[in-house]
Amino acid sequence: MTQQRAKRVPAGVIAGIVAGVLAAGGAGTWWAFRSAQIPNSQQAITTPNSPSTNPSVQPGINQTAQVYWLRDTGTSVEVVPTSFTVNSDQPNVVLQTAFEQLLAGPTNDSVGSTIPPGTKLRSVRVQNDGIHVDLSSEFTSGGGSASMSGRLAQVVYTATTLDPNAQVWIDVEGQKLEYLGGEGIELNQPLTRQSFNANFQL
Repeated sequence: MTQQRAKRVPAGVIAGIVAGVLAAGGAGTWWAFRSAQIPNSQQAITTPNSPSTNPSVQPGINQTAQVYWLRDTGTSVEVVPTSFTVNSDQPNVVLQTAFEQLLAGPTNDSVGSTIPPGTKLRSVRVQNDGIHVDLSSEFTSGGGSASMSGRLAQVVYTATTLDPNAQVWIDVEGQKLEYLGGEGIELNQPLTRQSFNANFQL
């Protein structure tokens, strides 16, 4: 019986496989050498299959703040807060969220706002000298002195929700606000909750 010849793998293919193994081993040796030369703090650790983590939405980092509205008691107007939670530990993020809620207006009829519709938040920033709030020009339109005092209270109290003793600087269209409204309520900035209560009446 004639024996079946064993199939031979061409020499070129064997050489290619050997070269690939050697190359892989060489690459592994080179990587091990490089890893030994780089401090651990500088080595990049990547896990391609792991989901990305957004640092702004880490669980457990919640802050409670307040937006301030106006309530007519029948004999006076008082400033009342509505609390909300922001999933961030960044003061600028918390204050921006607060002002966005404030400028959107109240969601129930028990409270009101004298901030004119259409007023937009240009920026809000926490700086070394206090809270800087920049609003659009609509903020200064319409209403008498009571309306102006009310909207000023809402801005000052909302801006200081994270620090009731903080100073507040108010700009309109990037310019320091010195007089508010047609009746010309003069503002001596910076403002605080204490200075508002001493100089303005709701």
